[in-house]
Amino acid sequence: MTKRPGAHLVAEEFGVEDPWALSDDHPPRDPLYLVGRMVAEAARDVDELHGRLTRAAQSAIELLEPVGRGDHAGMRGWYGILGTTGPQIELLVPRRGAAYEQLTRAVSRYHRLLPESDAEPASKAPLQGLGPAPEQAPGPDDDWAVAGDRQLGALEAVEAGGLRFHQSGAYGYIYLSDGRGQRPNPEVWPETVRRLVADGLLDQDTSEGLYRPGQLLSLTPQGEAALRDARTATPRVSAALNRSNTAAISGVVADSVAAPATGAATKPSPSR
Repeated sequence: MTKRPGAHLVAEEFGVEDPWALSDDHPPRDPLYLVGRMVAEAARDVDELHGRLTRAAQSAIELLEPVGRGDHAGMRGWYGILGTTGPQIELLVPRRGAAYEQLTRAVSRYHRLLPESDAEPASKAPLQGLGPAPEQAPGPDDDWAVAGDRQLGALEAVEAGGLRFHQSGAYGYIYLSDGRGQRPNPEVWPETVRRLVADGLLDQDTSEGLYRPGQLLSLTPQGEAALRDARTATPRVSAALNRSNTAAISGVVADSVAAPATGAATKPSPSR
């Protein structure tokens, strides 16, 4: 469990050591095959992020050992000691949490497709395009997905046209492509898009295939308003910062000019 928590959860739920075994005995278009691959991919994401977070935490512990011994005379603050490790941990913790939530939702969906469950038989259960179902709506713990300029970047990428939400048919992972069929640059996270869809800022066309051609994303009226507000706010913030910096610099210059004059007025004449 401490090494591969994703695979461990799948093993506990379904009794298989390899999560990919969930889709082995089903034809490619069977819902159990498709959702089984979603489970396996989600488990792999959890384990990969868990490994990165564990390694980052171990690096932080090694860097902090001298501080624990009291040898911190040269300490320059959190970023001075940990360098990029601290911010990396801050980023990986919510991403691993989000990946684990996605895994549990995929596991729940696979359970409902099993013939012995109380849900509709797998042969009749619709996949609804394998898009984010209501139970997949982002929760209050995914604010990191729209933090900073991530929301603005995603809205602008959708406005540019052609941004599509995909799932790999071979491996099950989620990704985005732009109007040229390439990964968007600057990068847009699938988690950000999911959050904006849940918030009503983006519309995801689930009438199209999630694998091919991908589900086209578009701005809702609410998303268009949010984009306008964000663009208006950015110049205002920059202007306010510029005014503040200008005032501060002017004050420093005024003080520096006044100081010599005051000093000259009070300086005693040299004795002859």
